[in-house]
Amino acid sequence: MEARYKPYSEYKDSTIEWLREIPAHWDVSKLRYIFSFGKGLGITKENLLDDGVFCVNYGEVHSKYGFELDPSIHQLKCVSEDYLVSSQSALLLKGDLVFADTSEDIDGSGNFTQLTTDHVVFSGYHTIIARPSDRQCSRFYAYLFDSREFRTQIRYAVKGVKVFSITQAILRGVNIWLPTLDERQKITNFLDHETAKIDTLIEKQQQLIQLLKEKRQAVISHAVTKGLNPKVKMRDSGVEWLGEVPEHWKVSKFGYVSMVVRGGSPRPAGDPELFNGDYSPWVTVAEITKDGEVYLTETETFLTKKGSEQCRVFSSGTLLISNSGATLGVPKILSINANANDGVVGFENLKLDHEFSYFYLSTLTDDLRERIKQGSGQPNLNTDIVKNIAVPIPPKSEISEIVTLIRNIREQYANLTTRATAAIELLQERRTALISAAVTGKIDIRNWVAPKESQTNKEVAA
Repeated sequence: MEARYKPYSEYKDSTIEWLREIPAHWDVSKLRYIFSFGKGLGITKENLLDDGVFCVNYGEVHSKYGFELDPSIHQLKCVSEDYLVSSQSALLLKGDLVFADTSEDIDGSGNFTQLTTDHVVFSGYHTIIARPSDRQCSRFYAYLFDSREFRTQIRYAVKGVKVFSITQAILRGVNIWLPTLDERQKITNFLDHETAKIDTLIEKQQQLIQLLKEKRQAVISHAVTKGLNPKVKMRDSGVEWLGEVPEHWKVSKFGYVSMVVRGGSPRPAGDPELFNGDYSPWVTVAEITKDGEVYLTETETFLTKKGSEQCRVFSSGTLLISNSGATLGVPKILSINANANDGVVGFENLKLDHEFSYFYLSTLTDDLRERIKQGSGQPNLNTDIVKNIAVPIPPKSEISEIVTLIRNIREQYANLTTRATAAIELLQERRTALISAAVTGKIDIRNWVAPKESQTNKEVAA
């Protein structure tokens, strides 16, 4: 960065901890002199609607949109139009910034979003509104608030242990440093241009990761349902969604090749004499679905001996599948002896290769709800449904070849995904560093001129 951009010729002590020096002609102030503050609507999730007036809540600030908000692009829940009369102070104007007033981790303290359009939008629950007095600089303030130096001040000021809270008083007292009005606009133009290029590269890497995931799953699905020989004769499996399978393969159901049993939970739920012990690993749906690994090697929670004795113990090597809710249909193979709760179904005495069965079930996860056709209620894989899941069965020699191929494919795609993820992290670090350097005056971009479009396109392509 230093090679491309030069520093200012003269600096001074900012007197702000974590910031140190700023350009000599920049000013230091506090947010209370530049912003006015307000609070979002006093509502709860129960007040949110599918139609009405757009409303941004602390959840969107933390997990969805972050730096900027455009309701024409970003999907928001709504509130009743009645609030237009009763709560106009919670309406946002273009350029207003919305802070989440609580965070479950210290790094999320100071998370905000900025309304960048003229849409009618309310600031919702658990939010603080920051309104800039000079709206022509609102975009600059968004970059400033996104800098490491500003965020560090917030993190040292918030209070909490498990939940970290930010208040209007904290925001009012935060230090701010200000270039000239002309510089603020130039810094904004510079960062808009440079971060857009970085964001484009990040988006391409994210698309690559998604394509790798889809390609890997397609290859695995083909291998476990069609085999590895493209010239083999095929026949109708007799199962609509399975389609054709190799002519010499069998088709069965999991109920015929295993004993399908449901896990169970000790009663009463939450009894300290049963739960939070150190005797037996305790497998929940969350344990099965928390990563993409084939094997479950450890659990975060354990039952007491008394709790373990109340429910079934699944032995190491047992294939499990989550049976309810948003994570329905995710498989995992135990590599430990463990109890499992009633959100889990186990395949005991499975007469089919466990890894082959795992890979086959993993291809069904995304659309298993539609395939079991249970109506509009919450999908639930009871044992009868699991027993009736059709499964193709190749000869043992082919199963071995298929499993070996899939292991190799998973490793190859995992390596490519790791490289793409690392590229995203580097780009995000670069973005963060560039924003901090520009808004703190470590680099002088007063003479920066946006490159011509053709040159910009070449840089992005590179």
